[in-house]
Amino acid sequence: MDITRHEPSGILSNAVVHGNIVYLAGIVAADAERDVKGQTRQILDKIDHLLALSGSHKSRILRVNIWLTDIQDRAAMNEVWMEWVDPANLPARACVEAKLANPKLSVEIMVTAVR
Repeated sequence: MDITRHEPSGILSNAVVHGNIVYLAGIVAADAERDVKGQTRQILDKIDHLLALSGSHKSRILRVNIWLTDIQDRAAMNEVWMEWVDPANLPARACVEAKLANPKLSVEIMVTAVR
C-alpha cells in the first residue's frame, strides 16, 4: 500500500494518507495573536483544506485530539467546533489541557479520518 505525504516541512508532513486512512499532524493557527475562537477557526479551515487535499471531508473524521493551553477555554473552543463539525457524523474526541510548543498558541487539533 502506498503512502502519500502532503505539505511536508523540515520535521513533519501535515497530512499522511495510507490506504483509506488520513492522518493529520497537530494543526495550530497561523496567527497566534487571535483569541481561542479565532485560532480554532483558522485550524478548522486548515483541517478542511488538508482533508480535501487527501480526498476526505469532515463528515469522514474518525477521531480528534484537542489540546488547550487553558481548559477554561473549552467552552469558547466548543462554540466554534459545534458550528463546524458535522452533527450527523460526530467523531470520537478527547480534549485536554497541555502546554504547547509556542506559548502564544491556545489550541492544537489532530485528526484521523477515512477517505
